[in-house]
Amino acid sequence: MSGAEAARPMSGVRVLDCATFIAGPTAATLLGEFGAEVIKVELPKTGCPLRKFGTPTEAGMTLPWLSESRNKKSLTLDLRTEEGAAILKDLVAQSHVLVENFQPGTLEGWGLGWDVLQAINPALVMVRISAYGQTGPYRGRPGFGRIANAFGGISYLAGYPDRPPVTPGSATLPDYLSGIYGAVGALMALRVAESTGQGQYVDIGLYESVFRILDELTPAYAYRGYVRERMGPGTVNVVPHSHYPTRDGKWIAIACTNDKIFQRLADLMEEPELGGDGRWGTIEKREAERATVDAHVAAWTQKYDRDQLMEMCDRGQVPCGPLLSIAEIFEDPQYAARGNIARVAHDLLGEVAVPEVMPRLSATPGGIDSLGPELGAHTEEILGGLLNLDPERIAALRERGVI
Repeated sequence: MSGAEAARPMSGVRVLDCATFIAGPTAATLLGEFGAEVIKVELPKTGCPLRKFGTPTEAGMTLPWLSESRNKKSLTLDLRTEEGAAILKDLVAQSHVLVENFQPGTLEGWGLGWDVLQAINPALVMVRISAYGQTGPYRGRPGFGRIANAFGGISYLAGYPDRPPVTPGSATLPDYLSGIYGAVGALMALRVAESTGQGQYVDIGLYESVFRILDELTPAYAYRGYVRERMGPGTVNVVPHSHYPTRDGKWIAIACTNDKIFQRLADLMEEPELGGDGRWGTIEKREAERATVDAHVAAWTQKYDRDQLMEMCDRGQVPCGPLLSIAEIFEDPQYAARGNIARVAHDLLGEVAVPEVMPRLSATPGGIDSLGPELGAHTEEILGGLLNLDPERIAALRERGVI
């Protein structure tokens, strides 16, 4: 997918990405995929830490950098210097969104706080992502995704009840979630700015994005004092709804979210009497014997290979899915049909495979025009073209280490 930039919904919007690592940059990347001009502001010489985070490549940049910094221009600028701060202010005057994820108070210490930037551009939208948000007793604490998973409540739920908590999928899950919420917040704030001329800032704590997706955890505790514990692959309130082993040493996910679906599974297992008015016909009955139900289903799934089970469950309209490794994902026909894996050309690496743009818009799709840029690759273009600085001034800034 590569829709022309002019047709993309965010075309004409300029974003200053002053953030590092994953959370803030993800918000900027999402806007850039749909046409926004994203200027990545990086520290001279070293650049964003994401450049060195993850699997290294012969291009001198890591795979996360190439994938997650797609569609961005790189400007080197030391915001800690007076001249660097002044240049950022000039850019703010001509931009719509600024994204940052420093510890609260950092930009203020450099004379680049919200009040200062809004005075320069009243319509500015500022996305601020930090470990705990801009307020509260923990606002000054540092943090990364792993800390957000822990503090947000999801790590407590990950794993088996008789074993230590594990990482819930990925330590970077909160970063990507917060980036998505940041992009959504920017879009809503931009809509207000377009109609009123008044900008605002979007304040996100990494842990809040995790806390927001914990389904009924909050009301269940407030309503009944219920504290959910680790359940392994199981799911509260529904059963069978877990991962089950197959004869060929693989795993399949089965989700019986109501009594009607369980009846279909019982029919597939050739035990229709277990549903309806039978032993496990209602969720209350199945919940009371959760371990026995799961063991019974597991005994059935182990009689068949995974592909056989997939065919049987599809035929019986029982929701199921294979637990795929990344190698299997690359071979899966659904991923291929949807074009979920984009292959983007790179001058040094040839073809690089990265996740395709999400979400999928039917009329004005986003696209990947380029992978993460070389450090400072667009500095002259931005300073000379956008701010009209002459070559001598740019050379002097470079000599002083400002860029």
